[in-house]
Amino acid sequence: MSSGGKSAPDPSKALRTASTVLLLREAAGGMEIFMVQRNRQIEFSSGALVFPGGSMDPNDHEIATDPALVADRGGLDIDTAAIRIGGIRETFEESGILLARPRGSSSLVSAEKADALGSQREALDAGEVSFADVLREHNLTPAIDLLALFAHWITPVNLPKRFDTHFLLALAPADQIGRHDGRESVDSVWLSPKAALEAAESGRYNLPFPTIRNLIKLDKLGTAQAAMDFARATPVVTVVPEMSRNENGTTRLRIPIEAGYDGDVFDVARP
Repeated sequence: MSSGGKSAPDPSKALRTASTVLLLREAAGGMEIFMVQRNRQIEFSSGALVFPGGSMDPNDHEIATDPALVADRGGLDIDTAAIRIGGIRETFEESGILLARPRGSSSLVSAEKADALGSQREALDAGEVSFADVLREHNLTPAIDLLALFAHWITPVNLPKRFDTHFLLALAPADQIGRHDGRESVDSVWLSPKAALEAAESGRYNLPFPTIRNLIKLDKLGTAQAAMDFARATPVVTVVPEMSRNENGTTRLRIPIEAGYDGDVFDVARP
């Protein structure tokens, strides 16, 4: 209890579940990853280079519990399936890449079909149509089996806006070309993890701390398939950075050493 007799706020109540997808493809020099640059006019990650993703929608759970849309969750519980569906939805909204199959097919939708559905991206983002509606109308089912959990980060408890973010890996369909939506994101690029890190070091791009750490981990895995194999075989340790302030004004973040990010204490210019 505080001195005023009121209970201290529970920071967990401010958590918003989010899903972000690291779309990978093989390239001559190793893997490349699809990233988007956020519009500077939006509040969260303004101007940053990030992976496509965003907050969960109640409709994601609706899809996960509808056997007409997801006939087989592959042993996943409803919440885990919904997180993957949210990632697929956000990826489509932000990149135009659609990780879904025609019902009864083992193949993903064609590039032509994904392009034809591209007109729905803005309506989805605006909430004018639901992802469930799109799937039902076009007889599609989300390909949740193609995603694998790579990382799980939760915003530090002393920040006002907090996200419980699940980082998912997926191999990008070879025939689908990603492109930013022009609203939340103003640019998009395929580049290697090393190139993204070098661009951040040079000041060309601003990369959030979790993005940097996950790019470093990806870079060490070498190829897109090796990254997928790693994600499917390796248990994920949840990271909730502990923040403190250094005398020089920088922020110190402490994370679990067992999370596999080559250290547990990092000094950064900002949270």
